[in-house]
Amino acid sequence: MTVPSQELIGTVTAESGIQGKAPLDETAVPSRGRIIFRRFISQKSALFGLVLLVLLVFMAYIGIHFTKWDYQQPDYDSFLVTPNSSHWFGTDGAGGDLFAMTMRGAQKSILIGLMVAVIATSMAAVVGATAGYFGKWIDNTLMWIVNLLLVIPSFLIIAILSPQFHNNLTLFVVLLGMFIWQITARIVRGQTLSLREREYVLAAKYMGVSGPRIILRHILPNLASLLIIDATVNVSVAVLTETGLSFFGFGVQPPDVSLGTLIQAAQTSATTQPWLFLFPAGFLVLLLLAVNLIGQGLRDAFDPSTGVAI
Repeated sequence: MTVPSQELIGTVTAESGIQGKAPLDETAVPSRGRIIFRRFISQKSALFGLVLLVLLVFMAYIGIHFTKWDYQQPDYDSFLVTPNSSHWFGTDGAGGDLFAMTMRGAQKSILIGLMVAVIATSMAAVVGATAGYFGKWIDNTLMWIVNLLLVIPSFLIIAILSPQFHNNLTLFVVLLGMFIWQITARIVRGQTLSLREREYVLAAKYMGVSGPRIILRHILPNLASLLIIDATVNVSVAVLTETGLSFFGFGVQPPDVSLGTLIQAAQTSATTQPWLFLFPAGFLVLLLLAVNLIGQGLRDAFDPSTGVAI
């Protein structure tokens, strides 16, 4: 009787679907990051939002250098002129170039939105994870602070304090960031209460790993999807809040400008000189639309239950 060779046995095993000793091709298994990226780019609305945001940022920071006018340099020969080849967005009643002022206001809004999002999301992550992981008196103390900040009329407090900063952007950003992280912190705390009972967290405890290190290495990475989505939402909230404060005169102060101050200055002439209102308001709407579309795309990309094809 002929004994089958090892090569023949391996061939038959592979063809019959039985797991043999053949090594698996690890490169054929995409990583989680690649899966999320594929899910994100498969959404047309998310891609549109990303492209739109890149274009708006390019216009605000690069496009402004293609005009000869500065936001503080009025053209005394052109008062309330409609958009033309010299003044692309027209001018206001003082001869100021509306394109230069709108781009300056957009720079402020984008910068404030990003900085506030980083501060607010970081505070929510640290406070929520710390309260949920350590529990006991630490949890009670931190949640008491969170609940206190939730009931404080934040818009009123910011409106009262912001004029005292005299256009100090750093203090204004910190003040905004202090009031928009509390709800996310409570969500992070709830997720941490569940994650701290997982096997890998318990194993790290038994190995003597410190609490802060467990939070940084095991808790927060598992909350990355929540925090990334929260950051995009905070950008929109911060931009809208800053615009509202500036509209009522409590945000960015003259001689600087923001989208809110431009919209506020144009409200009385929106029907007679519509370009004064339409351009800054349109830029604001497009900016918020782009950020929201990106946030929606990230949420669907991180959430496997949405059924987005990859």
